[in-house]
Amino acid sequence: MSSSVAIARPNRPNIVAVGTIVWLASELMFFAALFAMYFTTRAVQGPEKWVEGVEMLNIPFSAINTTVLVLSSVTCQFGVFAAERFQNSRAGSIFQLSKWGMREWFALTFAMGAFFIGGQVYEYAELVHEGLTLSSSPYGSVFYLPTGFHGLHVTGGLIAFLIVMVRVSKARKFGHQQATTAIVVSYYWHFVDIVWIALFSAIYLVH
Repeated sequence: MSSSVAIARPNRPNIVAVGTIVWLASELMFFAALFAMYFTTRAVQGPEKWVEGVEMLNIPFSAINTTVLVLSSVTCQFGVFAAERFQNSRAGSIFQLSKWGMREWFALTFAMGAFFIGGQVYEYAELVHEGLTLSSSPYGSVFYLPTGFHGLHVTGGLIAFLIVMVRVSKARKFGHQQATTAIVVSYYWHFVDIVWIALFSAIYLVH
């Protein structure tokens, strides 16, 4: 009989994970309403007026910003993999990505998410300078509301990453509870990334 004991991995869903999924389902309904508002307003306004608003958008810049956010889901998942093997921090040089722990991957994810928010603020400033505001036109309203609410959700995710990293640094041992918290935060982050892909496609690519 082998003396080695298999380490249990935090793969089973618990009440926190289930509650998070249910909450995200309600958030999905919220964004579905924003999508409905966007497409309804677009249909009422007509294609000619809509094109005027779309032409103000810096699509190449937004595509780069979107790419950074999407890639942050990849780094977040690597952090989850590290959490599942109960590896809190790196086991080697910072340049050895294969030995990174949850904290390094989550810190990189945080930086990429912050880059996205910074890019969104820059884009808003440019659009306001060009005369597109929340109250300037129906297009302005349905542009800023969905993207703005999404930006708030991304900011909430950044705060969650900070909380997780602080709690883990104060924990005596990285165990099942800490790993589960990291996994639940990843659910939320993947959700906001998927929502943004849909928003970017609808607002920036579909004319």
